[in-house]
Amino acid sequence: MSELAIKIRIADRDYPMRVDVQDEERLRLAGRLLGDKLREFREGYGIQDKQDLLAMVALATMADQLKVSKEKDGTDAALTERLARFDELLSGVVLTG
Repeated sequence: MSELAIKIRIADRDYPMRVDVQDEERLRLAGRLLGDKLREFREGYGIQDKQDLLAMVALATMADQLKVSKEKDGTDAALTERLARFDELLSGVVLTG
């Protein structure tokens, strides 16, 4: 695997990183989205302190991740149940050759 040296800017600070080539685009996008979220919190809530902004964005991001994870678990359970019912239906089908 080939590595690149990149810098991601977060809250007016550059963070140098060594990343695999295939991860570069994802990390740069994450940096841009983080910058957008920081700007949104600064403008929407009047928070100016960078540490407070980072803490609030981290909290909101974790809450969103937990929500998505819970929804995924519910979707997985529903899908498993549907597949089990489908399997039962198929097991009752008699194929003739």
